[in-house]
Amino acid sequence: MVLPEHLHAILTLPSGDHDYSGRWRLIKRTFSRRLTQLGVPVEKNRRGEYDLCARRFWEHTIRDESDFAHHLDYIHYNPVKHGWVKRPLEWPYSTFHRYVAAGLYPADWGSQPLLSKGEYGEWE
Repeated sequence: MVLPEHLHAILTLPSGDHDYSGRWRLIKRTFSRRLTQLGVPVEKNRRGEYDLCARRFWEHTIRDESDFAHHLDYIHYNPVKHGWVKRPLEWPYSTFHRYVAAGLYPADWGSQPLLSKGEYGEWE
């Protein structure tokens, strides 16, 4: 999921590869370079780094199917949470569309206002 000020990803590293930080660094570097190659203006900070991606990241090992579903919900609802769209289906830079096409989410998922804290994968 790519948003204007951050991105989310669920990664599966190859067997025996535990260099999560290195993989994430390569993803951010490749993404930033590709945008600039396409002519998208990307600011650089005082260190000369592209100011697109934060230096920090949050790593979490998915524990089970429920945890995976929880994180997918969180990621897919994120553009709504941040006010970019009214419903997840409206955000074009998301895997949500693939999950809808596969029948794993209804197209209107996340379209209703949150009824209580904790819905759509929001952590309390």
